[in-house]
Amino acid sequence: MIIDGKNIAQSIRNGLKEKIAKLKEKPGLAIILIGNDPGSHTYVSLKEKSAQEIGVHFEKHLFDASVSEREVISLIEQLNQKKEINGIVVQFPLPAGFNKDNIITAIKPTKDVDGFHPKNIELLLAGQPVIVPGLAMGIMELIKSTGEPLSGKQALVIANSKVFSGPLGYLLEQAGVLVSACDPDKSDCNVQSKQVDILVVAIGRAGLIKAESVKPGALVIDVGYNRVDDKPVGDVDFESVKKVAGWLTPVPGGVGPMTVAMLLNNVLKVYEIQKS
Repeated sequence: MIIDGKNIAQSIRNGLKEKIAKLKEKPGLAIILIGNDPGSHTYVSLKEKSAQEIGVHFEKHLFDASVSEREVISLIEQLNQKKEINGIVVQFPLPAGFNKDNIITAIKPTKDVDGFHPKNIELLLAGQPVIVPGLAMGIMELIKSTGEPLSGKQALVIANSKVFSGPLGYLLEQAGVLVSACDPDKSDCNVQSKQVDILVVAIGRAGLIKAESVKPGALVIDVGYNRVDDKPVGDVDFESVKKVAGWLTPVPGGVGPMTVAMLLNNVLKVYEIQKS
């Protein structure tokens, strides 16, 4: 069964649009994009289109890769103070020479709609979440959409980023799932992946996971986005894995649209917090 992320995301956006239409003021989102990475420009365009569709005020700030980190942080500080802007996003990956931690921590925690600020991650892992990363929330919505019982299931998150695996692991554990993580740069993940009911892959390597690495009937979430012969593909070898998996997300049309939808959900959430 293919999990249709586009359809689920559209349903979420429709709900957000109805809520925003009833507000006196519109929530505001600012996105900072540095450099010329084609994937990043495409992704920001999707965010802009979706924001405008549901009635969110949208600002896009573009910088050449030669911009200094200080200039970017200066803009973030201005946006932190701007009342019309409730949420701030810096599109990753950043060009060489930028310190990702410096950029993230410059964003006011209450405007960090990506949920990457150390304070927001700390609150989440302490069981007191205010803003949950949209990527992790989107994945959970995709998993829940299958209707499969989750309590007692085993999950493996194949990733090389704790900023990603930490929040997702927390959400899975809250649903009663037994979670483990594996970094393929440090160990062979294939043995573990064959044994789990839920497999989430977020590495950025085309075709990393083949059918022989998947437990028959498993629920597989492909977070990867790569280009091969100018076509978007995931970290999962879709054609082989779809023959053994019980559920599988496509690339494109799976995790991507859901991440954007949940980001916009966070924009509305921080707007309500700031107005309360």
